[in-house]
Formats: sequence, C-alpha cells, structure tokens
Amino acid sequence: MARRLNVAVAATAAVALGLTGCSSPSSNNENSGNKADTGKITQQQNALDPNAKGPAPEVPGARKGGTLQVVAQTTPNTFDPTDIYYVDSNEIGKLLFRTPTQFDIRNGKPTLVPDLTDLGTVSADKLTWTFKMQPGIKYEDGTPIKVEDLAYAIKRSFAHDIYANGPSYQMQFFKDGEKYKGPYKSGDNYSGVETQGTDTLIIHLAKPFSDLPFYMTFPMFTPIPKAKDTKQDYKNHPLATGPYMFKSYVPGTSLNLVKNPHWDANTDAARHQYLDGIDFAWGADAVKAQQAVLNSKNPKDASTISYDVLDATLIPQLNGEKKSQLVQGESPCTIVVNMDTRKIPLEVRKAIAKAYPSDQIWKVAGLNDYVAEPASTVLPPSVPGYTKYEPLPDLTGRGTGDPEGAKKLLEAAGKLGFEVSWYFDNTKPQTQQTSQVRADALTKAGFKVKPIGVATADLRAKLSNYDAPVNLGQSPSGWCSDWPSGGSWFPVLFQTHSIADGQSWGMLSDPALDKEINDVANLPADQATAKWAELDKKIMGMYVAIPRYYDKMAVLQGTNVGTTVGDPTMGMPLFTSMYLKS
Repeated sequence: MARRLNVAVAATAAVALGLTGCSSPSSNNENSGNKADTGKITQQQNALDPNAKGPAPEVPGARKGGTLQVVAQTTPNTFDPTDIYYVDSNEIGKLLFRTPTQFDIRNGKPTLVPDLTDLGTVSADKLTWTFKMQPGIKYEDGTPIKVEDLAYAIKRSFAHDIYANGPSYQMQFFKDGEKYKGPYKSGDNYSGVETQGTDTLIIHLAKPFSDLPFYMTFPMFTPIPKAKDTKQDYKNHPLATGPYMFKSYVPGTSLNLVKNPHWDANTDAARHQYLDGIDFAWGADAVKAQQAVLNSKNPKDASTISYDVLDATLIPQLNGEKKSQLVQGESPCTIVVNMDTRKIPLEVRKAIAKAYPSDQIWKVAGLNDYVAEPASTVLPPSVPGYTKYEPLPDLTGRGTGDPEGAKKLLEAAGKLGFEVSWYFDNTKPQTQQTSQVRADALTKAGFKVKPIGVATADLRAKLSNYDAPVNLGQSPSGWCSDWPSGGSWFPVLFQTHSIADGQSWGMLSDPALDKEINDVANLPADQATAKWAELDKKIMGMYVAIPRYYDKMAVLQGTNVGTTVGDPTMGMPLFTSMYLKS
C-alpha cells in the first residue's frame, strides 16, 4: 500500500512530517455542544454483528432533502475504488461504493456488519473464506450486481502497476498473491478467488488472515463489471452501488453527487440517503473556509461542513452558540518521527529522542488539544490491543528536550558529531520553522545536522525514497488503522517486507521479529489483541520512531447542518448519516 495519510495528515505532514490531526474527541463522536473539554480518545472494540440487516436505524432528528456543501483544502487523489487508500476518498467512497462488509458506527464505535455479503465463514485450516451475497442489489444503471463482479474487482486490485496507491494486503495473504499481476497482464484465471453459483465468493489464502472480513470494507472490494472497466478512466465515473452517484466531477476541484435511484435502503445496514445531493469543493484556503462556515452568514455557508482540521486561531471563537458548530471525533492514527535503524545506531537513536524538542515543535506546528494528544505508544488508544504502559524514556510526545543528557549519551557511545539529516519543505514558513527548531535542538545536543530543503511538489517522493541520503523523518510519518486491529499496524510497518513496500517505521529487517509478528497475526482476532500490546512495548523500546501525537477529529460545520457523527475508522465526518435541518 501507499501510505495511508489522512487529509489532516497531509497538511500536518507538510508542516511537521505528521499524519492526521486530532486531540481529545467527545466520547460519542458528535457535536460537542456545551462541553467545555476536548474529550479523551477511547478504545474501540472489534465488534461484529453478523445478523445486522437493512434499513439502518434512523438518525434521531434527521430530515430528508437539501444539498450539503463539503469543503476542504486538500484534494482527494482518486475515486477509482481499486486505487483508494487515503481517508478522504475512502470516506467519500462510502457514499458511492458498497462492499462485502462495512462498519456501522454505533455510539461512536465501529461495528462490522454485512453489506453486499455476510461476514464470511472460514475453513478449519483457516485458509479458505466463503462469503454469501445478498440478492437483488443493483448498480446505478439498474443492472444487477453479480458475484463475478466481486471476483473481478479483487483480481483488478493486483494490477499495482496501474493502481499503485491501493491497499496491498492481498498480495501478502491471498494465494499466489505475489505471482498474479491482475487481469490485464495475467488474465482472469487466478487461484486466489473463485465463485460458485450466483451468490458465493470464495477466497483462498496463502496463510491465515483472521482480519479478512475487516479488510473487505475497503472500496477495493466494491464490484466492478469487467465489461465496464475503463482502466485509468474508471476514476472519472465509477459505477455506484451506494446511496449516491456522480453527477459531475472536475478532478482536483469539485464533485457533485446525487441520489442513486437504484440503491435499496432495505438491503443496507449502515447507510442513509437523507440528502438530495452533496457538493464537494477542494482547494480553498482552509482557515478562510472554516471562518465562513463558523460565521454561517448565508444559506450556503450555513449548509456547509469543512473537514480540514480545526485551525488553532479559531478556537477563541468557539463559545456561546458557536460551540455547537464544533464536531469532535476519534481518529485511528499515530504520528511519529521515523528513524532509520539501518543508519542510526540504537544509542544514537536514544540520544535523538532525549534531545527532541517535542513541546516546541507542537507549538510551531500549530497543534492544539482539539486536534492532537501527545503519543507514547505505537497503537493509538482507539485501537483494540492498545495498552497504556509506563512511557519509555524520552518517548512521551512531551518535553522540551534534554540536550546535555543527549550529549552525554553520544559521548558514551563515541558518536559525538554524528550527522542527522532530513528533508523539509522549504517553501512554507511553518515547515521551515519546524525544521529549524529541530536543527537547533540537535546541534545543541552535539549532533551535526543536515536539513535538506525541497519544494512541496518534490517532498513526497523524497520522503518515500529509502535510499535517499537522509536518516531521519522518512515516510510514513504516521499511520492510521486500516481496520480496528494491530493486524493493520505491525505486519505492515515492522516486518522486513515493509522496507521494499515503502511503508516502514525504522526500516527493520529482523527474521525473528518477522516470525513473532506472523505468529500473532495467525491467531484469532480475540487472542491476538493482547499479543499486539506486548509487541507495541517491545518495538517502542527499539527506538525506531519518536512518537509525536495521536490524531483526533475536530472540524467545523454550518448552523444548518444536522447532528454530525464522526467515523472513528477514518477520523472523518460520517457523510452517510448527514442531513440538513431545513
């Protein structure tokens, strides 16, 4: 997979090499109302409801009609379901794409429910999963969805030469996943997927994958008829199966959605269709857009929600009736500073952590308690398996740094003057300031520093190049759960293959650790949870990354927008439950 950076992440990443942005959300992920505090991140559970059926329970107070306006500064990179990974397009995708399984957000917590299929049945050897489709579900053009369309979509996901940004767990877990190159190059015959009759999808695995039903919530698993696959052009108008479909789309600028007349609420346990339409607009200045929403001086602004993270300059205005316009929620992300263990010895990594000026960078990066909470673990508190342990020395996400203590560690290791290097965006004042704060602190601690400034357009490619002449701050500089489990963290970030995948924290290559992670991943989900917590502390003790903060959702909505629920699986507003008051 490519890095699954949140939209807030993208902004913060450019600023301080971060990921999402959030602090303490309210416990139920809804409008904060008159709450004076910013809430605390609470732990999610791996909840399943295999018997859930449509229609989804009504949202209290919801009414039908009207067009919701949605604005954000960052532009989603694609709407091809196979290529979707970033959380903004993923959340929007829930309006468009039905998948085999889906998360229903109940009291702020995700519950896995059937969608196009049931939750699946696994064989005794854990290597075969069987999913049964619901009958009678249609595409936006009224044609029926076929089980072969589900199978084809899965095969399409192996064409990573074309859909390079999409998830890639299937290549690791599905049978012959490392050999099959998708239907365009390898043809339709793929041993990892088969169909039986008109309603049965069978997935064959190379190794047990207990989290497969959670993985199948991704847009990658939405059905695509082979005859309608226009390859790179499919992103311009993908076939909808959800409650909304494309009306018009200008890549990079706007997307207008209207009701899908062939969506059947009686078959959908997780979505609603309250709005007549939803208009997305991207590229506007985030702070100006948020201010307009907060003011709600005209009907359009009053019916708008901004999903850019709350800017700190607007916090003083959140009093009186305006408090109700702040929407808080949880996010499944941890933001860190990545350290390359191949290039930086352990004692030097400990010295970097000791010298790191967390508090100063927090301030310069514009973080606040509404959008971020200092981190001290790999897993964020919202993920099952998170266990709060005594923070390891200098890995608390807090503090002004101890340059003298760091210098003593370097001297003891014979590494005084060790060069630390990183890339930063030299086109923005905030990123320049962040880099300078880091450089000053490490210089004072006895390091030789080498910040390398690059343009915004080049930054992502530079950060993702693990062969680049730097040893600090490479991507991913944060991670969000792909589903609520350590299984979407440790196998992805810390196994040897993660280096080649370009999504490693620490660039670790340890066969013993690889095996330990595999052993936990092969356990049933309920047994694996505690084991992930043990691995969390062990890996954090290897000083592969400096934890910065846990992300939280804090966004603003207009006065005509109804009660908004946060989606804790994405750290985004749950668009599928939104409505307007009038």
